[in-house]
Amino acid sequence: MADMRITTVTCVKNEGPFLLEWIAFHRVIGVTDFLFYSNDCTDATDRLLDRLQDHSIVTHLPNPATNRNYQMQALKAAKQHQLVKKADWVWIADVDEFINIHVGDHSLPALIEACGDPQAISVTFQFMANNGIEEFTDTPVISQFLHSHNPDIWGADTAIEVKSLVRRDFPVDYYGAHRPFHDDEKSRPKWTDGSGRQVPPPFRKAASKRRIRAFPARDARHFATLNHYALRSLDSYLVKNDRGDVNREHRAFDDSYWRERNDPAFKDDSILRYMEPLRAEIDRLLALPDIADLHAEAVALHIAKRDDLLAQDSYREMQAQLCAASPYSQAETDIRAEIGFEIGQLP
Repeated sequence: MADMRITTVTCVKNEGPFLLEWIAFHRVIGVTDFLFYSNDCTDATDRLLDRLQDHSIVTHLPNPATNRNYQMQALKAAKQHQLVKKADWVWIADVDEFINIHVGDHSLPALIEACGDPQAISVTFQFMANNGIEEFTDTPVISQFLHSHNPDIWGADTAIEVKSLVRRDFPVDYYGAHRPFHDDEKSRPKWTDGSGRQVPPPFRKAASKRRIRAFPARDARHFATLNHYALRSLDSYLVKNDRGDVNREHRAFDDSYWRERNDPAFKDDSILRYMEPLRAEIDRLLALPDIADLHAEAVALHIAKRDDLLAQDSYREMQAQLCAASPYSQAETDIRAEIGFEIGQLP
């Protein structure tokens, strides 16, 4: 698998403080090309990406969306981009997602080999909890958040979302954010989970109207896990709430989103295996002309936005609400109430 070209496609808006870690991590695991689409950035994200492009680290384009469906329109455009067309594999992921590979040298080629060189690999999420970390600090995200839900159960769900690594010969009709879509009647590609097992038929055959993006997580992560840091610090979560996300402008993340992803019951620090090479790669990027200054500016703007938000009553109330939020998702809360009621009725 020498000289394998792996392209990652990513949509961003105001992710400046987190870019270098994410790019460095993916360079460590074997990504060779980065295709970034950005929109409406106010925290130096776009300028940092432009300068990284000058250094031949990434390719950066404005998001081509003509409406609020930013990610889907970018993925449609990406399919025709040379970095995608010439890639051996395409990995579509967000800047808060890190694939933790448990086999071989912990690289993407090692994962592909372990799975039997299929045409696609769908890796299951593990939502990493905030676990009481309030303050944003400019240190690697993967070193700060080391707790999650039980890997096989998320709230009341045993089926958990995935992201997918797709080989060049997969019969793609179009790329979804979580999985490729194709006509299963015409072609049945070899498509595995993160343990090298064929993905379940209902997932593989999903009609476009259903857009299935999850399947049972049990035993699906023997070779790889997708750590999803959707919350990060409370400071960063407030900033995220202000900016919306790449799918819909000004989407409000209420405390149900927070509670669903803030279950710290299970400690998983296995991703720390990457810390030494990650720090070395971050240092290499920071040594490039202007990159350290732009990163520092992004960090400063992130903190300034946090301060600006906390000057508003609504955001102070949101901060207090999240600090006091139940440690259980609504689904778990409902189950606990039901069980408690039934137990209370026992003689």
